[in-house]
Amino acid sequence: MNLSGHTFSSGLAATMAVVNILKSGDHIVCSDDIYGGTQRFLRKVSIPNHGLQADFVDLTKLSEVEKAFKPNTKMVWFETPSNPLLKVVDIATVTNIAKKHNPDILVVVDNTFMSPYFQRPLSLGADIVVHSITKYINGHSDVVMGCAITDNDTVQKHLYFQQMAVGAVPSPFDCFLVNRGIKTLHLRMRAHYESALAIAKYLEANERIEKVLYPALPSHPQHEVHKKQTKGMSGMISFYLKGELEQSSTFLSALKVFTLAESLGGYESLAELPSIMTHASVPPEDRAKLGITDNLIRISVGCEDLDDLIADLDQALKSAIPRI
Repeated sequence: MNLSGHTFSSGLAATMAVVNILKSGDHIVCSDDIYGGTQRFLRKVSIPNHGLQADFVDLTKLSEVEKAFKPNTKMVWFETPSNPLLKVVDIATVTNIAKKHNPDILVVVDNTFMSPYFQRPLSLGADIVVHSITKYINGHSDVVMGCAITDNDTVQKHLYFQQMAVGAVPSPFDCFLVNRGIKTLHLRMRAHYESALAIAKYLEANERIEKVLYPALPSHPQHEVHKKQTKGMSGMISFYLKGELEQSSTFLSALKVFTLAESLGGYESLAELPSIMTHASVPPEDRAKLGITDNLIRISVGCEDLDDLIADLDQALKSAIPRI
């Protein structure tokens, strides 16, 4: 396996470079739950301006996967776990289904939420892996960068050409910072996982929480798939408050250790409301169908003291929902 990685000026620049391998009239099977920026790029740039076709499908339902392919399907794109609902797609199974329809279909996995420390999609059959290096790989919230990694020679040549032709490449200093940050990736990912698992268990037992979405919990609908293809889990947790927009807003405003922000994967813990932040550009009817409602909170658990993080969540929940 000859791996090649290509860095770009952002995660979306890496996404654009990968999608640019397609031609007008080509079809993409895309997960229905992906980063809002990827949705925006496909729906508002690639489809109307470049003539690409796309269907957004729940790839955790294999019966829907089978029906999604067309004669002109050239790419499958998904995140696992997904953003923000943390759905887990069986990488090997979906890849096998795609290759059965056409061996030349490219399977692309956005692995940003997991980092290479916990999940390696190429070893499970994927053709291309995309990362927002901004997040866990750098880990210090001071760089914007993306990358695309492949073991496909044709794709490698395409990505190299995209770097030269488009010029969306990172600065030397940003590369220096990432080389610094990646040295502690193994330490940081273990810390994120340990704290996030404890917080997910706390939230699941909290009477003010309707539902917790965290693949490492046995209650997660794709828990077994997650265990099969990963070595752990990152600090990403989503959960539904027992409330509506008012309660969500009060909760987020009351947080003191967690910071209200859209990013993830750094030392500091972050919280956000996907319906009006990261996924605001997703059509409202699609958000409603997916379950990206005004009481869905997404948090990125950082490396602060665990007791401080739980205490912060607890006081904010009590502030937002005083009585049960």
